[in-house]
Amino acid sequence: GGGRVTPGRAGPPAARSWPAARSWPAALALLAALAVAGCGTPSADLFVVQRTGSIPGAKLNLRVTDGGQVSCDGGKLRDISSAQLIDARAILEGLQGKKDERGPADRNLHLPARPGSILSYRVRTEDGTVAFSDNSPRQPHAFFALAKLTRDIARGVCGRPR
Repeated sequence: GGGRVTPGRAGPPAARSWPAARSWPAALALLAALAVAGCGTPSADLFVVQRTGSIPGAKLNLRVTDGGQVSCDGGKLRDISSAQLIDARAILEGLQGKKDERGPADRNLHLPARPGSILSYRVRTEDGTVAFSDNSPRQPHAFFALAKLTRDIARGVCGRPR
């Protein structure tokens, strides 16, 4: 006691007896590695939409990332709203299907357009590609939701008329 240092002892007794004290350098190294791994790593794409059509401004290439960003026609990534990201994730889930059921993307579903079609969509996911038009028969709900989200992002984030 009394502030004296006893030869052969390093630090106060609490530091010597606590085993975690020796693991601090390893913990700091792990935290640094995790921080570096997360920094600058681009988010995975949820899907890429190629929209074409017979009206002005129909052509659009839209890349939607899981980080809540989109790229309009190959431009820089821009933020989308939380609600739009939630919608995009739900659409992807609808394209992928359930555990025991293959989704449209798994089946590479391509639905033909009927006469009078104005807009066509080609959507690439990690699982496959789907293609449909605005008036294709037997569209799953995910196709309608995707067309609406594409329009909303095109008009908002991308600054397009449609």
